[in-house]
Amino acid sequence: MTTIITDELMRERIAQTKSYTVVILRKTKKYGEPGTDKIIWEHGRRNFQLREEGLLPIVCPVRDESDVSGVGIFTATPEEVKKIYDEDPGVKAGVFTYEIHACRSFPGDSLPK
Repeated sequence: MTTIITDELMRERIAQTKSYTVVILRKTKKYGEPGTDKIIWEHGRRNFQLREEGLLPIVCPVRDESDVSGVGIFTATPEEVKKIYDEDPGVKAGVFTYEIHACRSFPGDSLPK
C-alpha cells in the first residue's frame, strides 16, 4: 500500500526538521603534491574525531574526477563550523578550500546499510 503524502503530512514533518550545516570540501592545486598525503591523513583523523564527538555524523569522501573532495553534515552552526574548518590541517596547508551552507533535515535520518 502506498502512503499518500498530503499537505498536512508534509507540514507536520517539515515542522520536525532541525538545523544542520553542510560543508563542501574542494581540492586546490596543491592537492596531490609531495607530502600532502600526510596532511590529508591528519585531516581524516580530525574528521574521525569530529564524528566521535557527534559534530560530524555524516562524512562522505568524494572519489570522482571533480574538484570536490568531500561533503559533510555537521550538527553545529555555520559559525562554529567555520571555526572548525579554519583549523583543519588540510585547509591550513592550502590543500583544501571549503564552502559552508546552512540547511535543514530530519533528525535521526541515516544512510542505509
